[in-house]
Amino acid sequence: MTEMNGKVAIVTGAARGLGRAYAIHLAKHGAQVVAGDVSDCSDTVAEIEDNGGEALGIHLDIAETASCEAMAKATLQRFGRIDALVNNAALYAGLSAAPANKIDEDEWQQVMNVNVTGLWRCAKVVIDPMKEVGGGSIVNIASLAALHGIPNSAHYATSKAAVIGLSRTLARELGRYWIRVNSIGPSAVMTEGTSEFMGDRLERAKEAIAAGQSLRRNLETDDLVGTVLFLASDASKFISGQTIMVDGGTHFL
Repeated sequence: MTEMNGKVAIVTGAARGLGRAYAIHLAKHGAQVVAGDVSDCSDTVAEIEDNGGEALGIHLDIAETASCEAMAKATLQRFGRIDALVNNAALYAGLSAAPANKIDEDEWQQVMNVNVTGLWRCAKVVIDPMKEVGGGSIVNIASLAALHGIPNSAHYATSKAAVIGLSRTLARELGRYWIRVNSIGPSAVMTEGTSEFMGDRLERAKEAIAAGQSLRRNLETDDLVGTVLFLASDASKFISGQTIMVDGGTHFL
C-alpha cells in the first residue's frame, strides 16, 4: 500500500480507540506517523514498528499551546516535514450527561478549550510546515452530534458543530497554499470512549442509533479508517471544505 509513501502524518489522541486505529492504518499505507496523546502512545508506536512502519510517540496536550508547538517541532526534527494532520483528540468519555441548563460551566469551558480551541492550536502549528512542502491535508474529526443534536450533551454537540465551521473557514483561507481542510462526521463508534460516555444507556443507545440509519448496524472502527486515509492522501487532492458523514446513512448532505 503506497497512498501515503513519503508523507508524514500527525494523529492526535492516538493512544487508544479511533486515534490509534487511524495512526496504524496510515502507517500501513506508507506514512511516517507521529502519534500524540496525553496518554502513553508506546503501544501504538510498537504496533506500527512491528509491522515495518516508522512512528514517533509524543506526549501531547492540545489544551496547551506550548505542547502543540513542541509536537510540530519534534515532528520536523524527526521527519523533516508535515503533510497531514488528523485532528482526532477530544473530550468525550467521562463527560457529564445533563440537560443544557444543568451542565457545569467549568466543564463546558473545558470541552470548548479541547474540542474546538485544541484543534485550532494543532492546525495553526502545521500550517507553515505544510506551506513549505507545497500543501497538505488537515482532517478534523467532527460528529453526527453536530448535525443531529444530542440531548443531554449540549457541550459536546456544540463543540463538534464548531469543528465543522472551523474546517470550512480554514479551507477558504488555506486553499491558496494547497492545504486542504475537511471534516468527518461519524455516528457513535463502538470504542471504549463510547462505552464510558453511554454507561448503562449503551445498549439502548446502540439500538436507537442503528434504527435511525439506512445501514442498520452500529459503526465500527474499521468503517472510519478508509475515509481518514482518503482525506489525508492525494486521493482527495481536489476536495476541501467538505464534511463527510460516516453515519450509516443517517444524514444526507
